[in-house]
Amino acid sequence: MNTVVGVTEQLTEAGRRIENDSFSVVDAEAGAHSYALDQWQVVRRMIHASADFEFNGLTRFHPDAMAAGQAALRRGAPIVADVEMICVGLSRPRLEHFGVTAYQFIADPDVILRAQAENTTRAVQAMRKAHSRHLLDSAIVAVGNAPTALLEVIRLVREGVVRPSLIIGMPVGFVSAAESKAMLTELTDIPWMVIEGRKGGSTLVVAAIHALLMLAEQQSRDSL
Repeated sequence: MNTVVGVTEQLTEAGRRIENDSFSVVDAEAGAHSYALDQWQVVRRMIHASADFEFNGLTRFHPDAMAAGQAALRRGAPIVADVEMICVGLSRPRLEHFGVTAYQFIADPDVILRAQAENTTRAVQAMRKAHSRHLLDSAIVAVGNAPTALLEVIRLVREGVVRPSLIIGMPVGFVSAAESKAMLTELTDIPWMVIEGRKGGSTLVVAAIHALLMLAEQQSRDSL
């Protein structure tokens, strides 16, 4: 009997078996948690990607984050990342299934020149470029490396000039990383998901988006 394999699943039986076995280990060893079922799909994928069980507890969600992220993907909203690593890590077939394009501008020559001229970071100028191209409104903003990128998006939101569908704030580091994520959680009208403290990284952002893509695909199937 043929089995229909979703675009967000591993494409071979062996791959699916290994992934499912890994998730079973994560579920067993993680123990109790307070996350909703859909939120746990994000957290368990981040644990799976990092082997770090502290994300069971460090990960926080705005009440509307899961629904907003899935809806944005289903309508093909863009993903705006702070670094190329996120765009490279995302599954192209999974993005193409929903008509989603991932953008990053951190290494663009004009971004570098503006950062040098204005004595800012490239990450700040990259988000300003995304705003100038009208990409941030209704987008999923994905930050895994640069706290200054997250701070710039928060500034634009507070000034009322952009309104992303979801902000994934997971920058890693020792300077402004924890602080930028704490500031993000103060936003009440823009959905967000964060990892509290210094931990984070592009790999975790990719894992979170892949979880959202999986849930969005399941939602599409259920609506048929």
